[in-house]
Amino acid sequence: MRHQVAGYKLGRTKSARIALRRNLIKQLFTHERIQTTKAKAAAIRGEAEKLITLARNSANGSDIDKLNARRLAISKMGDNQLIKRLFDDIAPRFATRPGGYTRVLKLGPRLGDSAEMVVLELVEE
Repeated sequence: MRHQVAGYKLGRTKSARIALRRNLIKQLFTHERIQTTKAKAAAIRGEAEKLITLARNSANGSDIDKLNARRLAISKMGDNQLIKRLFDDIAPRFATRPGGYTRVLKLGPRLGDSAEMVVLELVEE
């Protein structure tokens, strides 16, 4: 039984799963819209929203809080240019929004294997 085990395995090893989640979140923040499977979208949606909340809340903090937030985001994402985009472009758009920064739109089954496909996108304000 998997009591109190969070997250989706996605049929991958731990390192491959971490790399997949990191790359999908990078693509989401870069393009602001990605097409993926329903399971992968569900796996990254929470993490992406937490990163946006971290960036949004750090705007009101002191310089030390801002630096700590950026370092925490870099440790999760690993890409300095993308963190700059997240903190300077994406987070200020959601300054007044209390949550729910992403939207999932169903596309239907994929032709090859009938996997449920969705579009995961950042909500426009």
